[in-house]
Amino acid sequence: MQFKAGDYVVHPTYGVGNVVRLEEKRLAEDQLRLYYVVMADKSTLWVPVDDKGASGLREMTPRRELARYRDVLKSRPKALERDHHKRRLEISERLKQGSFQNLCEVVRDLAGMGWQKPLSEVDASSFHRFRDSLCREWAVAAGTTIPEAAAEVEALLAAARQTYKS
Repeated sequence: MQFKAGDYVVHPTYGVGNVVRLEEKRLAEDQLRLYYVVMADKSTLWVPVDDKGASGLREMTPRRELARYRDVLKSRPKALERDHHKRRLEISERLKQGSFQNLCEVVRDLAGMGWQKPLSEVDASSFHRFRDSLCREWAVAAGTTIPEAAAEVEALLAAARQTYKS
């Protein structure tokens, strides 16, 4: 997959970014390699280009797919592992796949867990970080502002909570 300057992309750790350029560079005395230079939030990322494209980068979620993700956010949350160590590992594995679908599901599932009892400090922090990442990508995909995207995501989660009260 080849990205070009100006493309919005999603990095699995840093979230939404904008490709600035493709540059050949030698980092850490390594051999000369190609890198995508990506501006993500307040960071500049150097993402190596491999045979399959950019390792870890994926295309932005297209606007036409948001309807499907609205359904995901409004669907019944799945129970997460009760043990906090296993839960963090489970969430990490799901997010490692890097898909927007998995991000929506994790946000929904953590929200659902919080409906049962208050989230621990670590879970609450993770939930806010993942929800913020989801809202940033949602805003770019929908062509809206982050606060508008956040309001829509919150409304979808509230609708799910009303539907699936336990």
